[in-house]
Amino acid sequence: MRQYYWLSNPASEADLEKLRLQHQLILNAIGEGVYGVDCAGRATFVNPAAAAMIGWSIEELVGQSMHAVLHHSYLDGSHYPASECPIYAAFQDGVVHQVNHEVFWRRDGTSFPVEYVSTPMHDEQGQLIGAVVAFRDITQRKWAEAILQQTNEELERKVRERTAELQQLNQQLQELNELKSRLVAMVCHEFRNPLNNVLLSASYLDRYESQLSETQKGKHLADIQANVERMTRIIDDILVIEKMATHPVEAPLMQLNVVDFCQDLIAEMRPLLGDRSIALRSEKIPTSVTIDERLLRPILTNILANAIHYSPNQSAIHMTVAAQPEWLIFTIKDTGIGISPEDLPRLFDPFHRGKNVSNIPGTGLGLSIVKKFVDLQQGKVEVQSQVGKGTIFTVWLPIIRSPQTGT
Repeated sequence: MRQYYWLSNPASEADLEKLRLQHQLILNAIGEGVYGVDCAGRATFVNPAAAAMIGWSIEELVGQSMHAVLHHSYLDGSHYPASECPIYAAFQDGVVHQVNHEVFWRRDGTSFPVEYVSTPMHDEQGQLIGAVVAFRDITQRKWAEAILQQTNEELERKVRERTAELQQLNQQLQELNELKSRLVAMVCHEFRNPLNNVLLSASYLDRYESQLSETQKGKHLADIQANVERMTRIIDDILVIEKMATHPVEAPLMQLNVVDFCQDLIAEMRPLLGDRSIALRSEKIPTSVTIDERLLRPILTNILANAIHYSPNQSAIHMTVAAQPEWLIFTIKDTGIGISPEDLPRLFDPFHRGKNVSNIPGTGLGLSIVKKFVDLQQGKVEVQSQVGKGTIFTVWLPIIRSPQTGT
């Protein structure tokens, strides 16, 4: 759309003066900066708002190159060629140019972000004679946009963090539900047989008390006691896992003869062996080491119990105790059913049992207790296994040597 700013000749001087006064009043009242340039880019008029924003007087600006005054450089201070200036383009191509990503420069050398419109001017014959530029300082808008962007980024960051937290909580909830399901399944499975055995023995004692010999009565009572002890051990294992999850476990250190301790431990487990055997070998073990016996006992007991549990009759289990300068090393090797590769990553999860255990009783808690007690002592546990060939557990526990050592 062409803009015309000159009147035809028939207008009187009075009309022209009146019109110039109206235009002057309008320009002076406008809060935005407005100035006009000729085809050479020199200022033909400047309103007070424009002069005030760039720190010049109107008289100093009229006749000067406005590009050289306020549009000579980019924001980074690099030179802005007049040939690339949209303001100049308006009186060259006759097209209105609107820009909102540049800066104007003040007399003191500072800059401010602007939004401007450069509109070409035509004379009565339609010839381009210059342009009118209207601009405004958008510092506050840019500041508000920056604050809004920062707020949006902060909000997006918080949303991402909260989403991650919720996903983690959801994952934990799923794991908890799975753990609860495994617990319920394990308790139902592991308690059913002992309870049935207790019920059966109690029923025999009740019905046939007068017909049973003292030996038979003693056997039924022993069966009841054994099954109650089995259920008690299950409950104790569950309580150990729960306590370790909610309360720190204290691990007081003590002097211990490790070889004697292992021999006593094997003797305690003889009732579980049946026709199996456990062979103990020691290699350069200090006579006495500083270690927590209360944590060591369940570590070795659970691994040995598994080795017995999953090994065939008439098989041998080999236990080796060795020492390095900073470590006490226990190795327990069996020739049992082994552990499948897909079960190894979850071997120490509570209530997890291997896919190949079939109907062999078990809670899936023993190795979880082993791992937690080993970690509590800053130790490590390693597993090597082949299905159908057996498993080797190696437990590394840090030790403090006593002055007296042996082999």
